[in-house]
Amino acid sequence: MSIPSADQASVSRDAGGLYLLFSLDQDRYALSVHEVVEVLPLRRLKAFPQAPAWVTGGFEHRGALVPVLDLLARAYGRPAAALTSTRLVLVHYRPAKRILGLILEKATDTLRLPASAFRDSGLGAGEAHYLGAVQDSVQGLVQRIEVAGLLPADVCALLFPDVGGPA
Repeated sequence: MSIPSADQASVSRDAGGLYLLFSLDQDRYALSVHEVVEVLPLRRLKAFPQAPAWVTGGFEHRGALVPVLDLLARAYGRPAAALTSTRLVLVHYRPAKRILGLILEKATDTLRLPASAFRDSGLGAGEAHYLGAVQDSVQGLVQRIEVAGLLPADVCALLFPDVGGPA
């Protein structure tokens, strides 16, 4: 096993962080791979009737129930299409110290994006606390998704009752 030299490590830092790219409608979004636990194909989910429509259900994964959100439904009010490029992405939901599933369309590419090039979008997020900074890339404008902002406190308490909401 070779250890990267100081110069190689510097180049890697300058190249930026690695992000999983996906689409919401016609726009591109980025999710830090440090938040990603696993990328899975879509699967059948157990519905949670009392949850908001964008909480599509849950499934058992490695002995734990994982709630799943449809991020397109959360953002635009319509469900993601069941395309071959639509994935179930498991992420670390740190406010509850649990795993959360996200249904994401066109979640097939990764891209290195320098953290220093992300900038405030200039728009208020309103209730969409998950919308992060933006960056121009070879694929156009890309907006970062902040996993910790995905669930309002009431939905967090519903999905993770033993936690009681984000910290």
